[in-house]
Amino acid sequence: MSIWTGEINDSFAFEAEVGFYDTTLRDGEQTVGVVLDPQQKLEIAHGLAEGGVERIEAGFPRVSRDDWDAVKLIAAAGMSAEIWGFSRAVRADVEALVELGVQASVIESPISDLKLEALGVAREEMLRRIREAVAYAVENGIKVAYFGVDSTRADPDFYDQAYEAAVGAGATEVVVVDTIGVASPDAVHALVERTQKLGVPVHFHGHNDFGLATANAIAAVRAGAQWIHGTINGMGERAGNANIGEVALALRGLYGVETKLDLARMRELGEHVRELSGYELEPWKPLVGENLFRRESGAVASQFHDPPAIEPYSSELVGAERSIVLGKKSGIDSIRIKAEELGLNLSDDQQRELLDAVKKLGAQKRGLVTDDEFRALAQI
Repeated sequence: MSIWTGEINDSFAFEAEVGFYDTTLRDGEQTVGVVLDPQQKLEIAHGLAEGGVERIEAGFPRVSRDDWDAVKLIAAAGMSAEIWGFSRAVRADVEALVELGVQASVIESPISDLKLEALGVAREEMLRRIREAVAYAVENGIKVAYFGVDSTRADPDFYDQAYEAAVGAGATEVVVVDTIGVASPDAVHALVERTQKLGVPVHFHGHNDFGLATANAIAAVRAGAQWIHGTINGMGERAGNANIGEVALALRGLYGVETKLDLARMRELGEHVRELSGYELEPWKPLVGENLFRRESGAVASQFHDPPAIEPYSSELVGAERSIVLGKKSGIDSIRIKAEELGLNLSDDQQRELLDAVKKLGAQKRGLVTDDEFRALAQI
């Protein structure tokens, strides 16, 4: 067994079938300062498909020529994943998808009064735009999932009108959208459950502004959502999107819900996306953080030989390596393990002397002691 969470969650387990709709190439690229060229997006798309993502949003082709080229490249790549486009409820956007031969797309429109007032668009006008854009896409052979921007802040009656208009015009799936990341898990559960009355598959798209994107995605799945939107590393605007790897890990490890996502590939893919995007990740970040399986504390190092005692799941599950690192917080077991790893034969007295030297150097550096520094200290 590679997950060691005990029995605390057993009574809360549930059954569900859920897939992942990745929006790294569109919503993820909206991370401030991130620019991905078409070839880089193609590389990421291949990694997503190989990692078990069933649906990949290739982009919004009318944003720029690069976005157009990226969608064209990815749509023609013959991947195992379904390739989706993104469109506003605007005829010209849909025409671009038709020209590119995209066979499925999200069609979005704002539906909260806050958004509508900011844009100066009346409710009835927005309903007209929704009907016309969805109908035109469907007439041209495009499968549509309607995406009501700012769903979670919309007036409930208008929310119903907008989604009913989209389904009436031919949308065969719908997306509950927490655009500003304001909903609690309870609210997400209630809204997804309510949206199921439309009789079509429901997606959930959530942001992480209150740190609840993963919890909200889980709540959506429990309520019956069949597709979860998210990105690699949780990248995206403001606090980012739901992290598909974290959601898959939580579903499997805490609730017993299996998905097709290959967790062992997520760290490597996450690192590749991070390098291409040019941002840093917190070392303590779930699933992909570099510190998850590195141990400095001496108290923990004394249990390093027994992973279930100090870790909730195995490093192999997520394609990581375990290691001991040295510093101010090291203990005698840290010294012993590192010495064995480096092939150093040290007596008990030497280990104790070395521990004092390592702690002193770690405190002076205000950081870790490298393997080369450890070797040098061992020769003193």
